[in-house]
Amino acid sequence: MKSKLILTFLIIILSYLINAQTTNNLNRWTLKSDRSIVWNIDNKLPHNDHIEMSGRKISVILRYGVNADQSFSLRRTIVWPMLRTIPNNTHASLIRIFDWNILSYLYINGRLNKNEKVEEITLNGIMTVKSLLENDVELTRTLFPSTDLPAYCEKYSIKNNSKNVVWIEIPELNSVLTTNSDKGVDGSYFLETILTAKGVINIQPGDKFEFGAYVYGHKKDEDKKLVDLTLEEKKRADLIELWNSNLILQTPDSVINALFAFSKIRASESIFETKGGLMHGPGGEAYYAAIWANDQAEYVGPFFPFLGYDIGNQASLNAYMHFSRFINPEYKPIPSSIVAEGTDIWNGAGDRGDQAMIAYGAARFALSIGNKETATKLWPLIEWCLEYLKRKTNQNGVVNSESDELEGRFPSGDANLCTSSLYYDALLSAVMLGKELGKPKPMLADYTKRAENLKNSIEKFFGRTVEGFETYRYYDGNDVLRSWICIPLTMGIYDRKQGTIDALFSPRLWTDDGLATQAGDKTFWDRSTLYALRGVLAAGETERAIKFLKYYSNRRLLGEHVPYPVEAYPEGGQRHLSAESGLYCRIFTEGLFGIRPTGFKSFDLTPQLPKDWNQMSLKNVKLFDYSTDIDVIRIGSKINLKITTNGKIIIEKTLKQDEIVHVKL
Repeated sequence: MKSKLILTFLIIILSYLINAQTTNNLNRWTLKSDRSIVWNIDNKLPHNDHIEMSGRKISVILRYGVNADQSFSLRRTIVWPMLRTIPNNTHASLIRIFDWNILSYLYINGRLNKNEKVEEITLNGIMTVKSLLENDVELTRTLFPSTDLPAYCEKYSIKNNSKNVVWIEIPELNSVLTTNSDKGVDGSYFLETILTAKGVINIQPGDKFEFGAYVYGHKKDEDKKLVDLTLEEKKRADLIELWNSNLILQTPDSVINALFAFSKIRASESIFETKGGLMHGPGGEAYYAAIWANDQAEYVGPFFPFLGYDIGNQASLNAYMHFSRFINPEYKPIPSSIVAEGTDIWNGAGDRGDQAMIAYGAARFALSIGNKETATKLWPLIEWCLEYLKRKTNQNGVVNSESDELEGRFPSGDANLCTSSLYYDALLSAVMLGKELGKPKPMLADYTKRAENLKNSIEKFFGRTVEGFETYRYYDGNDVLRSWICIPLTMGIYDRKQGTIDALFSPRLWTDDGLATQAGDKTFWDRSTLYALRGVLAAGETERAIKFLKYYSNRRLLGEHVPYPVEAYPEGGQRHLSAESGLYCRIFTEGLFGIRPTGFKSFDLTPQLPKDWNQMSLKNVKLFDYSTDIDVIRIGSKINLKITTNGKIIIEKTLKQDEIVHVKL
């Protein structure tokens, strides 16, 4: 009893510290009314950060910062996923670093400017940097990738705020870098750097002059297209507006709303036009023109139908169909990753539980799309994966796999909690999907029975007291808390929810950056934190989850490394991998609102309205290709739910706590 009281006290103290850190003015960035974020440069210098942005033929990692003297630093790492290098493996995208500084080439009134003072940097899917130069000259940089060309773009605007004419001398800077032909799958590649203006420019008082620069990469036989920087900026802005206009989260917490909007950008932009079709890729200077069973099949695939982004849905379907190529009668495992534009595989970690990841994601995706033709295409893959998993079920009733999604970085035994939990949810989804497709009743009854048995086996085999918490061991012999004890909660298994949630939010696991992968270790992977927050909300522990969700959202959006969820640390240095942003959005669709597709035009809904919120809404949800608004409003001590589909109210009712609402469109 004494140890439990101490533990409760520690949890209360940790929650207090988190709230204090969230509400105190410790942020570097500020949220603007248009949901962009701005860093107003102060004396907390120097500071450097990095952000990844992608188009369908290019990705760029901007390593930027403001130096101690308030000057700007920028290093561009540009990735061309379809310019393949040798050996043509997972990491064979052409990558080059560009360090040039356009400002260092410009003469203003006959002098090189050496006194730039950055005033602010803004992020909203595009980076904007505003600076003051000498002689009352204002410089604005706008940085972004092309949406559909293999080009990285920069626009420059120079405004004359003085009372005299300012003249600028711009050199002609057009260069071509020819890569080593021995290192390219298609021989040499050509990287052209072009400055769009040259000569002497006179700027009258109050006027401004705009020009730009871009880097364009192409193969020898490809025609290089003219890049109109103004048009490219508009295309990028229009695409961001498209994402912002669907699946709109509205809550009283403006930071959460904004990070949700930012996460839609990162989750959706990292899709590449490869010879193997549209492929969603994690990014991070390493993972392009390829798909993984966890990132694409499990994490982000089930999200895109909610957003209604057609390119995302196409990329998800394409990923599942690529995996289906490897169905085989011997039931050898499907590769973990299909790389090099679909022409090769990576299977270096063996069976990571990939069949469970694929079956889970494909079944949820098929239900959420709500299209019989699509579901029919996916059914053989789902059925095969479920049979594979049945054959891998051991004498303890749980599923054997050689590793998990961390690929041996941390021990996972012969059977881990993640694989069996994913298999459980996949069976449930397969029953719902099978009913829609008219599959044989004995088959679906068998899936149902297998799910029941598996749930019991998960409890018997994994359920344990670990470090004093009534939770789960991650594998046989595991006696240290692991972050992935959260995963049963996301699959609707709440048998040990209290002890599990206590463990997740205890000082043993929760750190400044969310969950440690293993208690006592400094390593963290955001994916487990994102799963945990979703699971705790789905389990109905709203008040505890919302405190940590606010803290996490504030840190990722307005802290020192912004503006997206990240992959991991120390590995990768907190890269902005794309699928993690999809997982952030799923905290709300599946956790806070409790949406669970149950058929081609039906879903269950279990909204969890925090006590300090009077309302929350999801607007323009695109499930099943409908346009649905979900509004949850507090009226006195009761909760009112209103669901509007295609402009028509289909449900309006008062809810009890944790009440499941069955919705049929």
